[in-house]
Amino acid sequence: MQVYLLSFSESSQISTMLIMEGNPVYDKALAFAIRVVRLYKYLNEEKQERVMSKQLLRSGTSIGANISEAQAGESSMDFVHKLAISQKEIKETQYWLTLLCKTDYITEAQYQSMANDCHEIYKMITSIILSTKQKTHHS
Repeated sequence: MQVYLLSFSESSQISTMLIMEGNPVYDKALAFAIRVVRLYKYLNEEKQERVMSKQLLRSGTSIGANISEAQAGESSMDFVHKLAISQKEIKETQYWLTLLCKTDYITEAQYQSMANDCHEIYKMITSIILSTKQKTHHS
């Protein structure tokens, strides 16, 4: 897995930013958000489920939105904070997926596929956070 790092000037201003398109974590989060939107539509239209699916939609699409917002961070701390919010949204998304599976709104296979994507995005974000913190502390 290739990690895209930020580089900061001495004044902590971002001099190089993550590139949106072609950035693996951004691309993965966007693809995941699209899956979440499709699952929301399915749950809403086919299963007539409105409450949990709405929560899933909010948390599942927020992951990529916070990654995007991190790219406009004013400092390394701001960047890391936005990515940490993405991690929290992943955990919430995993909760809603688990609940939807345990209440028979989605199958175990659907759950596993979505949960695997969550786990992969979480690991990618963790790697970026750790690398950014390490780079910032050694600057």
